[in-house]
Amino acid sequence: MAGETTNGTMPLAGIRVLDLGRHLAGPTAAMWLGDLGADVIKIENPDKGEDARASGPPFYNGESAFFLAANRNKRSLAMDVKTPEGQEIFHTLAAQSDVVIENFRPGVMEALNIGYDRVAEQNPGIIYCSISGFGADGPFADRPGLDQIIQGFSGLQSVTGFEGGEPVRVGVPIADLLTGLFGAYGVLAALQSRNVTGRGQRVNTSLLESMVGMLGFQATRYLNGGDVPPPAGNHHPINAPYGVFRTQDGYVTIGATGDKRWPKLCQVVGAPEWLEDERFKTNGGRHANRLELAEMISEKLQAKTSDEWVEILNDNSIPCGPIYRVDQALEHPQVRHREMVVELEHATAGAIRLLGLPVKLSETPGDVRLAPPVLGQHTATILRDAGLEDDAIAALAERGVIRVTDV
Repeated sequence: MAGETTNGTMPLAGIRVLDLGRHLAGPTAAMWLGDLGADVIKIENPDKGEDARASGPPFYNGESAFFLAANRNKRSLAMDVKTPEGQEIFHTLAAQSDVVIENFRPGVMEALNIGYDRVAEQNPGIIYCSISGFGADGPFADRPGLDQIIQGFSGLQSVTGFEGGEPVRVGVPIADLLTGLFGAYGVLAALQSRNVTGRGQRVNTSLLESMVGMLGFQATRYLNGGDVPPPAGNHHPINAPYGVFRTQDGYVTIGATGDKRWPKLCQVVGAPEWLEDERFKTNGGRHANRLELAEMISEKLQAKTSDEWVEILNDNSIPCGPIYRVDQALEHPQVRHREMVVELEHATAGAIRLLGLPVKLSETPGDVRLAPPVLGQHTATILRDAGLEDDAIAALAERGVIRVTDV
């Protein structure tokens, strides 16, 4: 089932994705697939478009930064799937597609007559990815699940921040972003399974399952008889010294763990006597006294700047890095060398800069080749390819079923 791509060497060339996602988790999942060469058709409301288009500020030349962040490598089909005509066109496209991605509450797609069972009747090979807040079923399945709600519900916020302080959210919408990644991961697994069995399947994931799945060792320690994990603060909950320390002009992160790095750190900061201190002779002891040790290390670091310590410690094979602001990180030569910032020409906003691809493939690389689309930018082209004549497209536009935007 051929999708239209600009680069036939990409790993997902020939795969077509219908993206019914909104806000962030669903659109992010579709974007990852588009980055790898899939032809992603973003189906959105013809009146105002997908919800994220209005999210902001900030706006860049009239375009929402929130929308731009999750909708590269897509084509926009502005079509009302609540109408019988829109549903008929959707089924025509689904019969020619490989993947559907949606992140409405459970049951919404079925109510619109475009749910998995209905689509799979005509296209048994379809991969249908449904993303929700709390999961496809269960006592909380119908609850709305926004990113920060799930950060709190999953336990993530309880281990983020400092003991005695307020719970702290992660500084990016981590539940949405990782759920999008897990959604794409599930789709790729289902596509590979289809290569073997010839059949598609439904893929389910949710913000809650993604965040609980990422609790890692914090969950494992509790599940196997340990204590309830407290807020981790800026220091590692298992190893020490491994955390954030003050310098003469700011902060650095140091990971001087293990029997080799710890003695080196003592020598480099001019405190060999710490090696004989009973509190710090084992990792367990250093961890138990990590806050006191952190203050002692920070006192020693007052002698030099962050940049000086980063160079000195790395020269001595002690992992150390600065605490950068977002601008400093995105302008760093290493980040730029790895092509993690790319520039594209947007149809109406002009030159825009977006994040690059985190994964590089040596033989079949992905690419950021399409700027996020203007609402309805590709409606006419997509419908013509689906077999509609120009007069039929014009009639649908006049009735408000679709929106055609010429740019």
